[in-house]
Amino acid sequence: METQKVWFVTGASKGLGLTLVKNLLREGYKVAATSRDVAALRAEAGYEGSDFLPVQVDLTDNAAVQAVVEEIIGRLGGIDVVVNNAGYGQLGTLEELTDEEARKNFDVNVFGALNVIRHVMPHFRDKKSGAFFNISSIAGYLGTFPGWGIYNATKFAVAGFTEALSAEAASLGVTATVVYPGYFKTNFLLQGSLRTAASPIAAYTEARDLEVLHNEQIIGNQPGDPEKAAAALIRVAELESRPLHLFLGSDAFAMAHSKIEAVQRDLAAFENVSKSTDF
Repeated sequence: METQKVWFVTGASKGLGLTLVKNLLREGYKVAATSRDVAALRAEAGYEGSDFLPVQVDLTDNAAVQAVVEEIIGRLGGIDVVVNNAGYGQLGTLEELTDEEARKNFDVNVFGALNVIRHVMPHFRDKKSGAFFNISSIAGYLGTFPGWGIYNATKFAVAGFTEALSAEAASLGVTATVVYPGYFKTNFLLQGSLRTAASPIAAYTEARDLEVLHNEQIIGNQPGDPEKAAAALIRVAELESRPLHLFLGSDAFAMAHSKIEAVQRDLAAFENVSKSTDF
């Protein structure tokens, strides 16, 4: 590495975020990372040097995010790569979830990332370079998971604003990539990263069946290796030409293809209806 690149990773207390931070530090990058518990993050990362800046910040607090971005630039000399990874899963059908439960999920998963982007972009514009990796989910591309609607919607939103950002910032030398992970063997499906509806409705059998499937069969059997996901992100970040869409995991890859095929089937089957609305 000619110069030590600085990465800013949100949601680094566990899972993919923590794995990525450990790998980056091991490979000689400078890293700033957010967590709800800075002491725990420092202990988990197992790194004492000055190239690591763990910070505690409420990402939904716009002013607090601005202050943290300024602190990172001041302490580590800049920012080169941002990974918007902070977020949590919210289970519950659309009818079950309260307005408050839905909005809270959007606040963290969507508006938290937007706050980071808003305050890092002036720095990226000034130096005419920078890379965003916004962590969506395969559920932000294929939405037909009963009981995951609000979470899906937040992840579709991440994909939507990342696509726009890639077009807005292209001439400024800044890239934006939507990352769609499949199931990885992290603690995402365990308590803390996944919240369930406060008032479930028994009639929603498909949603309940899927919850049982996650609890009894998918936990512990996720096909994705977080170490390999971290390595993939680092590899792609070093490329001159970065993709807009990055699917991680053979499961995500297959689900993306099934969505594309479903859309193509609908396009073909209803082509005459689609084209019948022109003047």
